[in-house]
Amino acid sequence: MPYRPKKMERQVVGGILRRFRNWLPRHGAGPPQDNLGEVVKEPERAQEHCLPNFAGGQHFFEYLLVVSLKKKPSVDDYEPTITYQFPKRENLLRGQQEEEERLLGAIPLFCFPDGNEWAPLTEYPRETFSFVLTNVDGSRKIGYCRRLLILDEVEKRHQISMAVIYPFMQGLREAAFPAPGKTVTLKSFIPDSGTEFISLTRPLDSHLEHVDFSSLLRCLSFEQILQIFASAVLERRIIFLAEGLSTLSQCIHAAAALLYPFSWAHTYIPVVPESLLATVCCPTPFMVGVQMRFRQEVMESPMEEVLLVNLCEGTFLMSVGDEKDILPPKLQEDILESLGQGIKGSQTSERINEHVSGPFVQFFVKTVGHYASYIKREANGQSHFQERAFYKALTSKANRRFVKKFVKTQLFSLFIQEAEKSKNPPAGYFQQKILEYEERKKQKKPKEKTLK
Repeated sequence: MPYRPKKMERQVVGGILRRFRNWLPRHGAGPPQDNLGEVVKEPERAQEHCLPNFAGGQHFFEYLLVVSLKKKPSVDDYEPTITYQFPKRENLLRGQQEEEERLLGAIPLFCFPDGNEWAPLTEYPRETFSFVLTNVDGSRKIGYCRRLLILDEVEKRHQISMAVIYPFMQGLREAAFPAPGKTVTLKSFIPDSGTEFISLTRPLDSHLEHVDFSSLLRCLSFEQILQIFASAVLERRIIFLAEGLSTLSQCIHAAAALLYPFSWAHTYIPVVPESLLATVCCPTPFMVGVQMRFRQEVMESPMEEVLLVNLCEGTFLMSVGDEKDILPPKLQEDILESLGQGIKGSQTSERINEHVSGPFVQFFVKTVGHYASYIKREANGQSHFQERAFYKALTSKANRRFVKKFVKTQLFSLFIQEAEKSKNPPAGYFQQKILEYEERKKQKKPKEKTLK
């Protein structure tokens, strides 16, 4: 879908004031209200993945930007350009300034990843998607984009004064990002509406923040989702193809979220810009999304052992061939049985997320939930993970074969490294499910003895 504006500007924007509720999904404000004045793209610091994992006290956002398609002065062509930035930082050190320039230079490319052939249009559906920028140190910034078409006349008629926007954004930026389970209340003045208070509550557990499994469920069957999960667990190369940017980013975020409590640490690009399509030729693990218009280029690229997922048709265009055999058969059955119990159409997105995520969390509880018992802590404070004893403790041969491979992945290695640094297992959703599982096993044993 190429685009080029005439007497209009299509801007990458995210809502201000009322639309702010949509920037931070699942943070708890009331239902969103529509508004013509929309503006932004804001990358946030994250330790990924399960998407942003903020600690209390950090900022809500790092930058608010408007990125517009601007006509080049010398040629009949357009390029994405930052036309508004908040905040503008001054007196930066040389290294900080260089980092900011690299960041702001990359953002327009990811806001308009469609290529450089934009054609005139008079209609364009609003689209919301996200992207990830990875620093050299492995840290990630998440960008939330809202793209829409704004006619010049409409923009002039409905534009909200920057004098109104600035105090709100300044107050928002100065407000401490709430710790899990906490709420922050913001005050804003909206023309024609007066003063409004916006309360944002961060969930106590954040492993499903900013995740929506609905798109993944619409595009693929449970069996296909399970095969994608299996490929991701062994850190293979996975490419998603779709028409819409929203579908791509939602599905790839959902696929990565299935790995909780583990974090995908390799190349991760929810929407690959045209200029970076060579990424699909990388020999290292990656999880990327590519627009369907580049399907032929992707298919003709030299790739090995890749799972190529067509989200539009719900098919695998390429696969290794062993995806159904990676996970232990009994545990695969358990996952499919749990997923197949049904999702009622009236359920909230939060309930749907819990329904889909739950069986995969249980998979990890059953296979590696005993990890803490095999971290040996020395008197000098050093910790050592007993890998061999860990996987040999599993009674099921199929589970043992799987875990023997899984412990060699970076997913597991990074998880164990963090666990070795902690004196006690980290409190959270995963640990809660481990304790519940162990309690069920204890209750089951006396019954088995009684039957004997």
